[in-house]
Amino acid sequence: MTDLQTDSTVPANEGHTNGHAVFSLENILSDNHDSIEHPTVNGDGASTPAGGWDEEDIERPPVEGYCIECEDQPAQVLCETCSDVYCEVCFAAQHRKGSRKRHAVRPLTDSSDKPNSHKKAKANNGSAVPRSRASSVASTSSLPVPPTNGSAGATNATVVSGTATPSTAASSGTTDTDDNSVFTVASSFVKRITQYISYKMKVDGEEEYDDVDAEGELDEISENWKQGPATAAVTTTNGNKKDASTSILSAQPAVGDKVGEWFVERAKYIPLRLTLPERKFLRLLEAALSVSEYTDKIDTLGFGMSKAKRIVHQIRELCAIMSGLVLAADYKQGQELFQDRDFEANSEFYQQIFELGRRHKIMNPEKMRTTYGKMIYLLQDSQTPDVKDLLNFSCVRPIKTVYLVLEQHDATDLLRDDLVTIATREIYSEGRTRREIQRDIKAKERAIETLASKYSKNVLSEEQVRQCLYSIGDNHAFLRVNRDPCDQMIAYLKQYFHPVQAKDQKSSLAIRSGRGGARLSHDHSKQYAYVLQSLTLWREILHDMFHLWSLAEQDLLSENATYRLRDTGQGLNRVQAAPKTSRMMHTILHKAQKSVGTWIGSSVIHMGDHNVPNALMFIDKYTQIFRILLPICNTLRQIPQLVEKPALRSYIEDEFGSAENCVREILGDFFRHGFDGSGADNFFDAGSCIDGRLTSAWNWCSSLEKKRYFHVFLLTGFVGFDGEW
Repeated sequence: MTDLQTDSTVPANEGHTNGHAVFSLENILSDNHDSIEHPTVNGDGASTPAGGWDEEDIERPPVEGYCIECEDQPAQVLCETCSDVYCEVCFAAQHRKGSRKRHAVRPLTDSSDKPNSHKKAKANNGSAVPRSRASSVASTSSLPVPPTNGSAGATNATVVSGTATPSTAASSGTTDTDDNSVFTVASSFVKRITQYISYKMKVDGEEEYDDVDAEGELDEISENWKQGPATAAVTTTNGNKKDASTSILSAQPAVGDKVGEWFVERAKYIPLRLTLPERKFLRLLEAALSVSEYTDKIDTLGFGMSKAKRIVHQIRELCAIMSGLVLAADYKQGQELFQDRDFEANSEFYQQIFELGRRHKIMNPEKMRTTYGKMIYLLQDSQTPDVKDLLNFSCVRPIKTVYLVLEQHDATDLLRDDLVTIATREIYSEGRTRREIQRDIKAKERAIETLASKYSKNVLSEEQVRQCLYSIGDNHAFLRVNRDPCDQMIAYLKQYFHPVQAKDQKSSLAIRSGRGGARLSHDHSKQYAYVLQSLTLWREILHDMFHLWSLAEQDLLSENATYRLRDTGQGLNRVQAAPKTSRMMHTILHKAQKSVGTWIGSSVIHMGDHNVPNALMFIDKYTQIFRILLPICNTLRQIPQLVEKPALRSYIEDEFGSAENCVREILGDFFRHGFDGSGADNFFDAGSCIDGRLTSAWNWCSSLEKKRYFHVFLLTGFVGFDGEW
């Protein structure tokens, strides 16, 4: 797409000021745009920092009444030792361990100016804690969590580390209502393991855990482990015994169960599946972005590219792309745009086509891998006040979700209908007869037609109802491909490795810094817990990925959050704070920490720095987890099939001893060196931080061809971690 040209002329007394052309859309799109600079960053330099146009903004004090840490949430507690105010999430993150764990804290209320107006209770560690808000202290309790589904959720309390947290407490609207039910049933077995490890190893500055009976539970832990991961039963909120692994794996209410509000909350972040006409516009958008060189021209620190010039280039490139889109979609309308330059007249078209691209990417993370970032950066620039003032409209509108469509037509009761579990279920073929599969398919089709007929109205057609149901089904498919490999790896970890002690050297997960590229030193039990908590955290991130993606786009496309172009060591990147995404990540991390009892390693979440420059990089980082775990799971699942062939069985037995030993060796190597703190460019960027765990796993993938079991991967059809499976 070429830049727009104009034949219009501007009078000398009106088109220039102080030797420069007037900053207007007409002059920017003319041939004489080289002499145009943005007026607010040109002249005496009073409005430009002395350090350069890409320097950080002058540091401003936090707004009174808001958290001192995140600066975007109302302050809820006051740390009397630090003399700072925090929201609950930030307080829990900053005062989780060490000497800060014993800081005195009190809630902020209308009478908070009276120091003695609150009675204080002593916590287990001796710190002063307000009795009215004991749940705000990380050392003795947990943050409030959403209520569980059904009537039981209204009164039940989740017991974590000896402290009861009412299930009815709100969680700032940042988590789905199913999360509490997942963690209520998830692995009390795992908690006891990590509690024992924490009691046994009060070293390396890790969080201590006061559990006087931890050693007495070792026999019970070992006995539960011997039963295998498939036999450990837990009690659900309705009092029924349920398999622990199955409970963790369940992403939605089981068929026949009461759905409650689960689908209502989930549907708020499930994008609506694209229709056939929308897919035609999607192909147009992808073609336009593929040939565009927007980021190549804009994200550069070339000679003479001042901030004033860069704004002019942004507007020209943005208008060129938008003009090309209109011209390709409607030639007559495109001609009119070239003549009158009225971009605002086509604002609805621009908002629609960019929303289609964003919606398609969220539902299909493996698509638009080169064009999505270009589109987001283009929309990011279109949200700046300078561009919006010239175009008189915004290119961004909210993502069309299932809940939004149903709410507009007053049909949200569809999401509370118990039949929705059948209409949106995934049908698996593994280990089932053709008759069983066909029966489930027919039941699903009948449920879809029943719901479409029941909830269709004059303004809501049956096809739209089907589209909403298909979109929920797409979400289940996303979870199966992206999240379920984490559950499978957790099951493998519990099946093949003892949580406390290794049987022999081959089954030991111990690592030592400096050996095999490792940068951490853990014995077997500590590494077991470290791997388990990392996989648990990944699972929860992927479970809430649609919600995180929604918040990430809000941060990226915010009108108030500006970015800085920086060389982060990996090229020029747009460094931008992501407060909403960061807060959600801290909430997920806090839940993961509660679920496993204690936390090994660092809990630092990099976002808005040189490691993870912005929310787009964060999303791209964690959507790659399935590319790591899914090929490993596929290989392990196919090894029993390999040994059915005599020649391959002979090879595996000669090389590894047995198929089980082969599986154990692959898993052991991955659990050791896929979580050893390696992979970063320098020592300080590696380690046990939240993002460093994923970096270590990628580093293990890059060295797979050097492993002696690499041929086993090839025999199962493995072509690469970035290929098709």
